[in-house]
Amino acid sequence: MADRIKVVLKKSPIGSTVKQRATVKGLGLKRLNSFKYLKDSAEVRGMVNKVCHLVDVIEEEVS
Repeated sequence: MADRIKVVLKKSPIGSTVKQRATVKGLGLKRLNSFKYLKDSAEVRGMVNKVCHLVDVIEEEVS
């Protein structure tokens, strides 16, 4: 498992539900193609799974 993941907003949350928009905001994503490096934890993975149709995930190893 990676130490951290890069989460990229690839699709607009405009047509999404209020909960999905709140999840995108909770991940720290604001605009299309914005990204955040987040700790790879169960909480973050759960949030990503809720909006998997809006985001891309890239796993990275930190040395």
